[in-house]
Amino acid sequence: MDETIDWLRGRPYYDAQIESHRTLLGRDGEFCDVDLEARLAGAFDERGIDGLYRHQAEAIEAVRRGENVVLATPTASGKSLAYTVPAFERAMDHGGRTLYVAPQNALINDQDETLSALARDLGFGSKVSVEQYTGRQSKSEKREVRDRRPTVVLSNPDMLHYALLPHAHRLWDWFFEGLETVVLDEVHEYRGVFGSHVALVLRRLRRICDRFGSDPQFVCCSATIGNPVEHAASVTGTDPDSFCLIDEDTSDTGPTHWLLWNPPEYENPQAGTSGRRKSSHAETKRVFADLVSKGHQTLTFTRARQAAEQWAMESAKELRERGRGDLAPDVTAYQAALKNDRRKEIEEGLNSGSVRGVWSTNALELGVDIGGLDAVLLDGYPGTRMAAFQQAGRAGRGDDPSLVAMVAGEDQLDQYLMANPEDFFAGNPERAVVNPENDQLLPNHVVSAARETWLSPDDSDYFGDSFPDLVADLESEGLLESRLTDDGLRWTYDGEGSPQHEMSLRSIDDREVELLDRRNDDTIASLPFEDALTDAHPGAIYHHQGQSYEVVDLDLSKQVAELSPTWADYHTKVLHEKEITVEEDIREKTLSTREDVPVRFADVTMRKQITGFERRDRSGETLGRETLDMPEISLRTKALYFTVPDDVEQTMRSRGDFNGGIHAAEHGMISLFPLELLCDRADIGGLSTPMHPHTGRSTIFIYDGYPGGVGLVREGYGTVEDLMANTAEMIGACDCDEAGGCPACVQSPHCGNANDPLDKEQARFLLEELTDTDADSGE
Repeated sequence: MDETIDWLRGRPYYDAQIESHRTLLGRDGEFCDVDLEARLAGAFDERGIDGLYRHQAEAIEAVRRGENVVLATPTASGKSLAYTVPAFERAMDHGGRTLYVAPQNALINDQDETLSALARDLGFGSKVSVEQYTGRQSKSEKREVRDRRPTVVLSNPDMLHYALLPHAHRLWDWFFEGLETVVLDEVHEYRGVFGSHVALVLRRLRRICDRFGSDPQFVCCSATIGNPVEHAASVTGTDPDSFCLIDEDTSDTGPTHWLLWNPPEYENPQAGTSGRRKSSHAETKRVFADLVSKGHQTLTFTRARQAAEQWAMESAKELRERGRGDLAPDVTAYQAALKNDRRKEIEEGLNSGSVRGVWSTNALELGVDIGGLDAVLLDGYPGTRMAAFQQAGRAGRGDDPSLVAMVAGEDQLDQYLMANPEDFFAGNPERAVVNPENDQLLPNHVVSAARETWLSPDDSDYFGDSFPDLVADLESEGLLESRLTDDGLRWTYDGEGSPQHEMSLRSIDDREVELLDRRNDDTIASLPFEDALTDAHPGAIYHHQGQSYEVVDLDLSKQVAELSPTWADYHTKVLHEKEITVEEDIREKTLSTREDVPVRFADVTMRKQITGFERRDRSGETLGRETLDMPEISLRTKALYFTVPDDVEQTMRSRGDFNGGIHAAEHGMISLFPLELLCDRADIGGLSTPMHPHTGRSTIFIYDGYPGGVGLVREGYGTVEDLMANTAEMIGACDCDEAGGCPACVQSPHCGNANDPLDKEQARFLLEELTDTDADSGE
């Protein structure tokens, strides 16, 4: 690998693009003695595990002491042993049971193979048995699992919600009575709508366990985040003081060469590309082909399904053009819309080495076992430092050196980190947030809890202070029935069917649209309903497994889109219009520097109408526009908003484009949310208007992109002044000379108005006036 890095740096074209080269030194592992049961120690010895790292040992001892544990260490640091040892010890000693919960079935399959093999080696008399319980199993297979009564059950939050909790008293009483340990793997993934749902499912789990007289410990495995204990406590609904945090990685690892790579600027400013950089995709493709050609097994992470498909196809073409057609069939794309057998085939190919290169979405970011790779490329900053280092952790074979290159995109965060590499390598990790008090999710979970076992006033401990009022509302709707018993007031479910099956944990709207190849009516993929409106509208270009398609028809009533193969060399992007209605102001404060500027946190309804789409070439230039007739999308969520004071507005109007200024300020503020929080810029939305009926003034809204809100904008409201000041500094540091800015300052790839109008200097002036700062002077 050292020779390859020297070769890259020795090419003038490449070396000019490398903004920073850091070598993160490898280390020798720090081991610690742990007393293990003889059979368990023998089974480890057979696997070549003759010692445990200190962080593993500390986690095991904390679980043995009865503490909840958060183990927050990087990918491939051996977190699984920290829960495997106590889970097996408890099973061997007295039949104690463990529930392992992972966000993806691929992780469950990995754990099943590893833990089942270890259990077999212990022998029949060990009392340890491992079974997975997922939606992929048939009814008879699930019944057989229950009949075998395993000591370790591997499942996902969905099955806990749909199957285990609803049948706790009839089919799973034996399990919940003896449940001692709950393992939450990849707990940092439990954020957004999914995380808020899971937080409520786990409150229902604790409630069921309490009824059965059990009180399980939680072992939460996490990537490195800024608030591991706070987040684990929020997800599980337990006291933060009950957790022991272990966040020092003491495993052995080889050196990692990090390259921060910035594509060159366009060379023709007369063409309107001043300050614009060339595509990160094209530069990543070039480096990918170099590495694969030199024999390095390489994984590239990119942001979108369609980007993974398109650029895997382009990379195979590049290899053929270089005379390496022998390698082209060994390059493919990996993304969540693929069928399960295809995903498994790619995973096994990476493990065996038969697959030499992959373009993937973050679907391969989690702990699926794909072996150690030679190199990882990040096609654009993945949005958070946590994700960047998680993805980078896929590189490395033992103590051999590995390469990670992050090829910057044009947008604000990418360019900010290229200019400030210390903020990337040494910055504070982002915080994760959930909102178990989400008022659009909570009622369905309370109804589900009543279906699982009767409710009592004490259930406020699980469902929060709003529980009494919520129960009263549900009773008036005829969903709950109250009864006065010898044990006090109880509520029971008074509806029909299964309320659990009426909601999806992964989204609010669980509808999916099938994408059909109209030549043979084969289903090539499926998309969530709202994704289909943007990715599968008539005229959209859709890429899948090396083939480009054009969407020729979208039938939303049948939830089917018909696609036809095409050789089109452009991509498409939808345009939309928005409006926001303020339903209720929840909190209000004034800026410390401007008492005449209130900032409010509110319950709002956002309505979005897709109006058309643009065709764009590879450089991003618009080739044409068409209109669309699509259904309106409505989102009830949380927002922060503030108005522009009269004196500032008058000055801005005299200086230039006022509407462009507030629009650019909105874009800039949204772009910096992921510096502090585990989120994507697409998770936050905004609207700026010169006159809003609720305020009667020019107003900027920033809203949480999830129904009911998941805490993102709530956190932004708390630090809004810092957000404003940092945005002004970011805009001021951009050296583009475009009045409308560029992707490195105020342009957004998610703008439904094609980034028109924008005025970066007006935005900077506004934010400096509101915060009494001067980006040039650093005040």
